[in-house]
Formats: sequence, structure tokens, C-alpha cells
Amino acid sequence: MPERNEGWYVIQSDAESCEVLSAESVSREQLQDRRPMWGPYATQAEAIARRVGLIRSGKCNPV
Repeated sequence: MPERNEGWYVIQSDAESCEVLSAESVSREQLQDRRPMWGPYATQAEAIARRVGLIRSGKCNPV
């Protein structure tokens, strides 16, 4: 089943934890905000793997 969105993003929240969001659910405000953001990634699984790497490197806090 093909994915309808244009990718997946890892976005840091105010609490410095990171969320995995689809491109469809990312607002323009989040794209223009100065918070760290990584992506787009082709699949949700790839974005989750990147989030784990960001937690391990100390750039994101675990939830």
C-alpha cells in the first residue's frame, strides 16, 4: 500500500523530546519554527530509527 504523504519528520518539542510526524500533520508554523527538525524520511520506520539515534546522541530526550 503506497503512502500518501510526502515523508516523515522528527520534530523537537518544547520539552526537548522528539516526535515522529507525517508530512501531512506538520503545520506551516512547525516548518517555519526555529526548533530542530530532521527529515523528511521515506518511511515511518526510518524516522523512528533516526529518533532513536537522536536520543542516543543526546539531541532528544526520551518520552
